[in-house]
Amino acid sequence: MNTIRPMTENAVLILGGNRGAREELLKAAVEAVGASNTIVKQSKIYETAAWGGVAKGPFLNQVIEIKTKLRAEELLELIQHIEKRLGRKRAEPWGDRTMDIDILFFGKTIIATDLLQVPHPFISQRKFVLVPLAEILPDFMHPVLGKSSQEMLRECEDKSQVKEYER
Repeated sequence: MNTIRPMTENAVLILGGNRGAREELLKAAVEAVGASNTIVKQSKIYETAAWGGVAKGPFLNQVIEIKTKLRAEELLELIQHIEKRLGRKRAEPWGDRTMDIDILFFGKTIIATDLLQVPHPFISQRKFVLVPLAEILPDFMHPVLGKSSQEMLRECEDKSQVKEYER
């Protein structure tokens, strides 16, 4: 008897927050994502100043690569549930938050719907994304821009300081 194995896809997520017990919340988010997906790679944890001019405190950020059996929309639903469980309130864009999880890439798939844009539209403009991304996936090619993570980081005009988090 043949069994059909569900397809899996590699997805890349960025996780971060600047409110509450930031490190513990980040670890809880990674653990929650890993409960129903396989974590393939994890970057170091980085600390950065708030981006976008709205949030007030520094963020901890981390990029993870996962192997998932979920469709992109199902993954979005899962991460939004995790954010909410970890205290996320969607008050204002780029504002303070306990946890924010974004899908950066879903394999090489390009998605443009009202709910989801993949690749994430601001990857190449945000150093806090590119530093951990280039750490774990330096040669990954952006399916729209045709540039590797390292190339995007070299060309990024964001002058924010992204430093490895020290406990």
